[in-house]
Amino acid sequence: MKKKISFSTKGQRADIDNLTIYRLLANRYADAVGPFVFLDHIALTVHTAKAETKKSGTGQHPHRGIATLTYILNGEGEHYDSRGNHAKVYSGGIQWMKAGNGIIHDENLIPDSQKKDGLTHAFQFWINLPSINKKEQPQYLAIQADEVPQKNLPDNKGWIKVIMGEYENLVSKIPNYSKQILYHIHIEAGEQFSIETEIGLEYAAVLPEQNAIINESEIHAGEFIEFDRDGGTIEIKSNSETPVDIIVFGGEAYTEPTFAEGPFVMNSDKEIGEAYRDFYAGKYGEINYHQ
Repeated sequence: MKKKISFSTKGQRADIDNLTIYRLLANRYADAVGPFVFLDHIALTVHTAKAETKKSGTGQHPHRGIATLTYILNGEGEHYDSRGNHAKVYSGGIQWMKAGNGIIHDENLIPDSQKKDGLTHAFQFWINLPSINKKEQPQYLAIQADEVPQKNLPDNKGWIKVIMGEYENLVSKIPNYSKQILYHIHIEAGEQFSIETEIGLEYAAVLPEQNAIINESEIHAGEFIEFDRDGGTIEIKSNSETPVDIIVFGGEAYTEPTFAEGPFVMNSDKEIGEAYRDFYAGKYGEINYHQ
């Protein structure tokens, strides 16, 4: 039995500088999918040699109560934070940061200096942390493309990368604080592939660049879809001429109260107030860009 698609949306524009961004989650239909409370699609952009790319990042800003995950399909992402972490991640890599009890970070996405193809393309997720983990110290991981678990699909139909969670014998390096998955699946032209879902988990998917048939419905490039809560499979078909990529993610429903304001996601209004007070009191530290 195939899972039913509950809704689809293309999100709202939320551009930053020269990056075209579609805010897919939260949306008018859903506030979260499992623990995922936020998703930005930084759309594929071809930067010409003469075009200027922003060097200073998105601007330093705080977070508390969540983990952020940026999956870079194309480009070069640079990260700084107030805990002294600094790294560059290239096409196919991942930046993950647990904000925990408070951190300030800055990040930038420019064309990959190693590939020199002029492309930028990425997804950024926010993952709501359980209340106990919101109190923990921040943590950061930079994972390059060759460290992301990947395997070929049967009969050379394509491949699957495990960004978070597990798939068969593949296990991501990124910590899980509840049951959650995030896959990048590539299916060759004219092929199809099905994922068996787990009862009790919430699932959604995004098509980064190409149209595809998902559970017998035609879904267009850039669309975000969420599936119903019943069990079943997710079947993805590419057309006869073009391969297709799809991002599938989800997990256990977040059962604690959720209060979100700006860059903070906590469990009460009181905790939101504390998050702001601690930030303005300087308790999250400062970024040293010259370390």
